[in-house]
Amino acid sequence: MSTQRGSPVVDKEKKYDRQLRLWGDHGQAALEGSAVCLINAGALGTEILKNLCLPGVGAFTIVDGKKVTGEDVGNNFFLEKSSLGMSRGQAAMELLTEMNSDVKGDFIEESADQILETNPQFFKTFSIVIATELQERTLLDLDKLLWENNIPLLVCRSYGMLVYMRLVIQEHTVIESHPDNAFEDLRLDRPFPGLIKFANSLDLDHMSKQEHMHTPYLILLYKFLEKWKSEHQSQIPKNYKEKTAFKNLLRSGVLKNEEGVPLLEENFDEAVAATNSALVPTSIPSSVQEIFNDSCCTNLTSQSSNFWILAHAVKQFTENEGAGALPLRGSIPDMTADSERYIRLQNVYLDQAQQDYASVLGYVQQTLTSLGKPSDSIPEQDVKMFCRNASFLKLVRCRSLSDEYCSDKAKVSDIGMHLENPDSEMAVYVLLRAIDRFHSQYNRFPGDYDNEREADVHKLTSCVSNVIHEWGLHSTVKEELVQEMCRYGAAELHSVAAFLGGCAAQEVIKVITKQFVPVNNTFIYNAVTGASATFQL
Repeated sequence: MSTQRGSPVVDKEKKYDRQLRLWGDHGQAALEGSAVCLINAGALGTEILKNLCLPGVGAFTIVDGKKVTGEDVGNNFFLEKSSLGMSRGQAAMELLTEMNSDVKGDFIEESADQILETNPQFFKTFSIVIATELQERTLLDLDKLLWENNIPLLVCRSYGMLVYMRLVIQEHTVIESHPDNAFEDLRLDRPFPGLIKFANSLDLDHMSKQEHMHTPYLILLYKFLEKWKSEHQSQIPKNYKEKTAFKNLLRSGVLKNEEGVPLLEENFDEAVAATNSALVPTSIPSSVQEIFNDSCCTNLTSQSSNFWILAHAVKQFTENEGAGALPLRGSIPDMTADSERYIRLQNVYLDQAQQDYASVLGYVQQTLTSLGKPSDSIPEQDVKMFCRNASFLKLVRCRSLSDEYCSDKAKVSDIGMHLENPDSEMAVYVLLRAIDRFHSQYNRFPGDYDNEREADVHKLTSCVSNVIHEWGLHSTVKEELVQEMCRYGAAELHSVAAFLGGCAAQEVIKVITKQFVPVNNTFIYNAVTGASATFQL
């Protein structure tokens, strides 16, 4: 396909420029190849889809058996007065697809209950299902179907000033987790042959002033670290006192003028500033070690995913060529240096990373062959990406809602511990569970009718007590919170729905692109206090 100005490719790169910088071409391709199902196009549901249509999700289908009412028009920016009486799913779909011509929209004018009863296979065709405005019984039926078919489910709820989001996914593996503050992989504590050879080829004592001032700070750290180790039983600086002494040792290497005043050498300043991060001992992060120890990594089968085959290969590398270390990442930071020596140093790291990658590739091919698969069934670029990100691998496993809602399997001790703090967001979770209990008993939400609000406070308090009692706990929820829930009357406020819409779309994109780390597994936000929390329930 042509990439000239005005071509579809160039136009798309311009249109999605910012997000392509976040998750790359492959992430965008995954997004454009996905199909999302939204259940119920209320204020929250349409806000979620808005934030998926804009970045270019491939297709979406709205499941909604309701008609547009005045209440919908009042709190939903994607429904208009002219939509009154229309299918809510259709009206929302038509306006949402206007936001991005690349996105295909569809709607089904049936409730989730009807589809689960007459055509449950329908839900198996989607990359992820987003559930809003569902009652507990329907939600659990949907959860069972999707869990058995390994389809991700995102449950979202906007209730007055409160937000609830729950991700249900059996296993989610992440290679590109994009950590915010990752240390560079420099291996100064255990230098590899190429680095040693290059560093030893440079003699600080016989350099010109210009060369001295433009020696890459990694070389300065290496050389002064070797001097330190020779005087400290081959140990690197470990604590604050030792690192302060090492920084002083570095400063002693700065050239001085005829009056004995130290010159301004930016590379030495950079070396001092980088000491704490550059001298972090090389190790395998605990989260990665847990992946290596997982039975899915140690006991591969012909059904094992590429992630586990790659993890198994990297584990073999760490136990052999890596001598307890992961494949070298191969990147170095920017620094004050002359171009020639900086490029040579960069190539030293790239060459070692290439050697490590070649070793891992060999293990991958051996493993694939032993599993009866073609040795090239995992592309080489995928192996390279895995090696580059080996320090940042993440594994997310959630529980099903059925397990969470079963009293015998509920994480009672965790719930009780959080409820010891009366201001914990766990109280919101308990109240939402109690509200579902209220609805199943009275077929309406507490506070639906103003003249029954006081009576509803007592009824909801009773439901809260029953839920907590079933867990075998003796905790309580503050009465003012119960009153507040009754005051909401299950209303969806647009501003709160818009906030959750952004959060939920973000989680959907994480799941689809398999980049960044999704929430595990429950997120709650209180717009009154501005407090939020995540719980593994």
